[in-house]
Parts: sequence; structure tokens; C-alpha cells
Amino acid sequence: MTPARRRAVGLVTVGVVVAVACTFLGRWQWHRHEWRDARIATVERNYDATPVALADVLASPAAALADADEWSQVRVTGTYLADATVLLRNRPVDGHPAYHVLVPFRLAATGDVLVVDRGWVPTGEDASADVDVAPPPAGEVELVARVRQAEQPTDGAATAGWVRSVHPPQVMAAAGLDAVVYAHAFGQVVTEDPAPTNVLGALPAPDLDPGSHLSYAFQWWAFALGGLVGFTWLARRELVEERDGTGPPPDPGAPARPARPARPRRREGRAEAEEDALIDAQTRDVEG
Repeated sequence: MTPARRRAVGLVTVGVVVAVACTFLGRWQWHRHEWRDARIATVERNYDATPVALADVLASPAAALADADEWSQVRVTGTYLADATVLLRNRPVDGHPAYHVLVPFRLAATGDVLVVDRGWVPTGEDASADVDVAPPPAGEVELVARVRQAEQPTDGAATAGWVRSVHPPQVMAAAGLDAVVYAHAFGQVVTEDPAPTNVLGALPAPDLDPGSHLSYAFQWWAFALGGLVGFTWLARRELVEERDGTGPPPDPGAPARPARPARPRRREGRAEAEEDALIDAQTRDVEG
């Protein structure tokens, strides 16, 4: 195989590899777009829907919350365990440092506990000193909350009164409580009856921006097509230059290409041969 042909094969191979890689990256962005689209649809369907019973979305404390039921509003009656309040670290709100206030809520019907995010408070000057947290309503409370899927647990032992993730078992450990808790979900407060004397900072609405995943997917697929076409064109140019003799000089160590056989001269026609013979005869007569 000549050097030009080796370069052409290499260029085509690179083009195929680039096209395949870009195609898979585009598919990944497309799946991210579909996932984000489904999440937005779930929020739009459930966020302001009519509250339902907690058992309609969580059959038991050990049950997992289905993706399609996240952000559903539930109505429960029970009592806040105010002495077991836990603060969630590292959760800024609208760009401001804040602590989320997590309070266990004991259900009147079963005695089970649902962890409830009641809102947020500022962290203070250096985010290390204790902060004043307004207490929840005392006595029996009718609560409307949006259910959320529990977060993944964090590493390390629980710190009394503090957590870095809304993982209900870790929240209960940080609160020093031993009770049956809804382990795979928690609630975000919507309304409380009776209403609290001092209201915490309202939790922000979920982000409904679809992002740029769809445009990134089409960009990657455009790169795949462009790379395949571009490297194929470069490979073709190598072969054309080799054929026309306009390419780079061959490597000194490369075997010499066999010379192209010379084209045979065109045979003269009969009339032309007779004219040549007549001219030769006339020339000899003059010389004689």
C-alpha cells in the first residue's frame, strides 16, 4: 500500500471514530433532555394539584415514592416535634446562604413520623453560630405539604441538630429520635392550620428551565456529520494527488513505484507514408 493510500485509510478511520463518538455524545444529551422534560412535566402536573391523603402516594413508611408522584400535595394531621428540630446546611436560597429547618411531624392516625422542611432561616454572620428558629405551631396541626423523594445519605456519623442531606433516617439520628419514619420521602410545607406566629422563609419553586440539552444534542450530531465528511474529503484528496503526481514527495525509505509504461506512438496513416516516400525520391533525383 502506498503512503498516500495509508494516509487516506487513516483519515477515514479517524473520521469514523469522531463520528461515532459525537453520535453517542448527542444521544446522551438527548436522553438528558428527555429526563429533564419528564421532570418538568411532573412538576407542572402535581405542584398545584388538589391535596390527597398521604396513603395515596406512600402506602407505608417503608414504601418508595414513585417518580410520577413527586411534588404531589398531601394533607395530614398530627403534631410537630419541635424539640427535635434539625438544620440542613449548605442550601442557599436565591443566592443567599441559608439553613433549611427540618422538623419531624408525628401523624395522629398512625404515630409514624414524616420529616417536614418548614422553610429557611439566614445563616448569620459566619454560618457557625447558633441561629434563632421560629417554632412551629403547637398542638395538633393540619398540614398540607408537597412530598419529595429523599436525598442520598452523607458519609460520617450524624451531628446533633445538623445534617447535610434530607435523608430521613439521618435526620432522625441527628434529632435523637427513635421512631418509625417515612424513610424514602419527606414533605415541604405548603400550609399549616393553625398558622405559625412567625413565618419562616418560603421555599423556592422548582426550576422549570429545560436547559440546553436538546441544542447540545443537535450540535454533537452536526459535528458527527461534519467530521465524517471532512475526513473523507481529505482522504479523497490524498488519492487524487497521488494519481495526478501533485502530492508530497514519497518517503526516501519507501519502495519506488513502478514507472508508468510509455504510450505507443500513433501509427502514421497510409497517405502520409506515401507523401514521405515521394519527397525522398525527388530529393535523390535532384542530388543525382
